Amino acid sequence: MFVDHQPQMTFGVANIDRSTLINNVPAVLTAVETESFSGYLWPHLLDVFPGQQVVERSSMNSWDDPGFRKAIEATGRKNIIMTGLWTEVCVTWPTIEMLGAGYNVYVVEDCCGATSQAAHEAALSRRKAELSALTTPRRIREARRQRSSTCADGVSSPA
Repeated sequence: MFVDHQPQMTFGVANIDRSTLINNVPAVLTAVETESFSGYLWPHLLDVFPGQQVVERSSMNSWDDPGFRKAIEATGRKNIIMTGLWTEVCVTWPTIEMLGAGYNVYVVEDCCGATSQAAHEAALSRRKAELSALTTPRRIREARRQRSSTCADGVSSPA
């Protein structure tokens, strides 16, 4: 899931690279207020997922949007790997909702960006308190290799 990777949401965040993306995993791309505020998803992200539909939303909390929930449900997965801009809003709010709905959420901490380092760290601390797993792209690749037979998703549930 990629939440709000749009030009106006970037505000200096430039640490996301194609190599951090995981292949052969269903992806959900979503953007908020493309026409009126945030701009379109990053072209280089869209290049990685040619033809992928972007779920357009009007609310900051992705989980509030029925189209977004439908896209997540259509993956058939309960283990969700999430990145997003801004960590304190676009990652935190849907994570809370998705945990309540029975999903295991893995937040890729070094692929998220926030309005400040303090806001980013506070959001990640909250994620840990809410029992979502914090991870990095390297840890995800290792988990997929080591635990590919653990569950259908290839990633075991967070501790």
